[in-house]
Amino acid sequence: MKVTIIGGGIIGLSSAFYLKKSGWEVIVLDKGDFSDNCSYGNCGYICPSHFIPLATPGIVKQGLKWMWNSKSPFYVQPRLDWNLMSWGLKFIRSATKNHLESAAVPLRDIALISKKEYEDWLRLPDFDFAYEQKGLLEIYQTEAGSEHAKHTVEKAHELGLSDTKLLNREELQSLEPQTRINGLGAILFNCDAHCWPNKLMQQLIAYLKKQGVKFIPNEEVVGFEKESKKVNKVFTVNSVTGMKNEFESDEIVIATGSWGRETAKLLGTRIPMMPGRGYSVTLEDSPYKVNYPAVLLEGRAAITPMNGNKIRFGGTMEITSHKTPPRMNRVQGILDAVKRFYPDFDVPLPPKEKIWYGYRPCSADGLPYIGRIKKYHNVTVATGHSMLGLSLGAGTGKLVDEIVNGKSASMDIKPFTVERFS
Repeated sequence: MKVTIIGGGIIGLSSAFYLKKSGWEVIVLDKGDFSDNCSYGNCGYICPSHFIPLATPGIVKQGLKWMWNSKSPFYVQPRLDWNLMSWGLKFIRSATKNHLESAAVPLRDIALISKKEYEDWLRLPDFDFAYEQKGLLEIYQTEAGSEHAKHTVEKAHELGLSDTKLLNREELQSLEPQTRINGLGAILFNCDAHCWPNKLMQQLIAYLKKQGVKFIPNEEVVGFEKESKKVNKVFTVNSVTGMKNEFESDEIVIATGSWGRETAKLLGTRIPMMPGRGYSVTLEDSPYKVNYPAVLLEGRAAITPMNGNKIRFGGTMEITSHKTPPRMNRVQGILDAVKRFYPDFDVPLPPKEKIWYGYRPCSADGLPYIGRIKKYHNVTVATGHSMLGLSLGAGTGKLVDEIVNGKSASMDIKPFTVERFS
């Protein structure tokens, strides 16, 4: 039995990992060469602490204020685009207190499953992706941030993440004695871990190839052969040679990240989703040192020490099209935020070729789309993870395997229903 996975990011590769393990012949197609997608440039968080979805009360109002600031951390590019308008209306309707409450449990559950699976991967040969469980700091600078932190800690305890702690200014500074921190305090999520995403992706690809998974690069999906309620073939065009190809398959997994809406549309399925561009800068052998990865609450930026000698700064959420040129002011905004929280860090804006950017798949409610689609009984979708793709990657792959094989799911996946907005 053959399964074709469309998409070579962490979601597609994790799905390949579990499906190969359960006996499937696996082919992975990707429109690129598997070497530089959104799974490489993120801040490496594996974080059960991120149980708050992107669509939250207040984010719309804040986003409107930020729209006129070229360095702001959240930006929606205004344009006449029906997909954007439809997504935006659904996003606004989802940004409620009730949704915030209902999203927390499924986000926690899939994150905990994923974290356990990553830890299991480390027991396999050739897997050493600089995984560390030090925890994650969420540093705040304002009284409003302090109130947010108190409520977040209470919610974390309610969700069973009991090793979450609230730190005052002195306790925070004591964790980072080698550099000054400008913060009133922080949350310390001891449940969280981080890794070096580049290593994880490279080792996962190498492992899957050894297991016999076939990787076919530069294949852009342009259509499907459909018969009754089944998809029999995937049609592609090779972006290098221009040749048309087709791939017969018993099962299809759509894991095309921020391009998932377009892929699903080829099957007559509507998924409200927009690409949210993020940026990161990575320093090697940096003169600046931190012990803990941290989210900078008011700065909407993140910082992670990685793989012994590296430090990565990342952030911004720019709801835009795939064709819009990158905006370097966004990167300067990240570095300015880092400077506000870590005043000793003087990181100049690197040249354009040293800056990474990628497109996160942002669903209309901040929850991923994972499950079967209605029209075809052999198509599974796994996308829409927003900023949590790497964190939820292994757990999503496990759920995809359970769906494809008709097993009982490891958690309630109803909140991730693919066509929940239909």
